[in-house]
Amino acid sequence: MKNAKTLLEEKNIRPSFQRLKIYKLLSETKEHPSVETIYNELKEEIPSLSKMTIYNTLKLFVENDLARLITIEENEARFDADTSVHGHFKCNECGRVLDFPVSEAGLPVPGNGFKVENIDLFVRGICPGCRQQ
Repeated sequence: MKNAKTLLEEKNIRPSFQRLKIYKLLSETKEHPSVETIYNELKEEIPSLSKMTIYNTLKLFVENDLARLITIEENEARFDADTSVHGHFKCNECGRVLDFPVSEAGLPVPGNGFKVENIDLFVRGICPGCRQQ
């Protein structure tokens, strides 16, 4: 896998220290962090970091296909560096958002000239960990 600096440069994004740290955190977690989570993770390491910088950086990543915006809940935006087609499951008990595989072959795609740019599949329920408790 390419390193973060190379990925950003290929998308003509200046690889600033803050952008690299945000992308590294985003790409190394499966937790689908929110802006608040990213801020809390990085604020000690980067005291000058602001939530606005994180919002702007994530917007830039989404616009350049380096991340996906996940809006399972109306008032909750989370982000995922995995831009491949896959589904997201939100546990109603613990609130975690987990990935699950999706076969593109089985998904309905509109015909008649439509250009599909994004496939979002969101499922809610109770995760295996919460079901065992």
